[in-house]
Amino acid sequence: MTGQPSRPYDTPTTPRVAVHGEARLEADPDLARISITVTARGIDRRDTLSDLTRRNTAALDLVRSYGNVVERLETGTLAITPQLTERGRRERVRAYHGHVRTTAELTDFTALGELSARLAELDLTSVDGPWWALRPDSPVHRAARLTAVHDAVRRARDYAEALDATLVALVELSDSSLGAPASADYGPYGAVSTEDLDGAEPPDALHLQPARQIVTAQVEAHFVMTPPRL
Repeated sequence: MTGQPSRPYDTPTTPRVAVHGEARLEADPDLARISITVTARGIDRRDTLSDLTRRNTAALDLVRSYGNVVERLETGTLAITPQLTERGRRERVRAYHGHVRTTAELTDFTALGELSARLAELDLTSVDGPWWALRPDSPVHRAARLTAVHDAVRRARDYAEALDATLVALVELSDSSLGAPASADYGPYGAVSTEDLDGAEPPDALHLQPARQIVTAQVEAHFVMTPPRL
């Protein structure tokens, strides 16, 4: 029976040390997303759809007026729902409710507060958010990976020094988990709508404080060290 091939390490003269390296960095967000919901109600389906189209166009035109600070604008859902008076044979359509949801992604957070307040002035329009995020190619992700590797090397040296030994070579380095902007998103600040203002004058701009984003990285590293002095 053939045995397993011997390794050039994991012997008393070439011991191996395995460590876990990790990093947790905080950074300001690059992007903020808001959800815009436009609604319409009426007893006639065609009129309800017409009102919804008009209000949605007004909201989209307002968002587009901010130019390049709006990085993305996407329509999510559209619905026109009949509301029935009774069930059974006597049921009939009492009214129609419609809504359109749109997501806007902005890079200027001052413009974000102003836009949110202006959207709230529109008829039957509500704003939810913001949700903060880093870009996928943010340099913070690379910094977290490098920090995790440096942490692994530092830990391995500490263990080797505790045994009066030194590191000789790296045998293996694996990426155990890279963190996307993690749960530093503290959630939306809530909905802002003309229905919530109760006749009060809407603010000129909402002052929003971006939530710090947390990026994590973890690595597993295996090193060969000199024989320890026990």
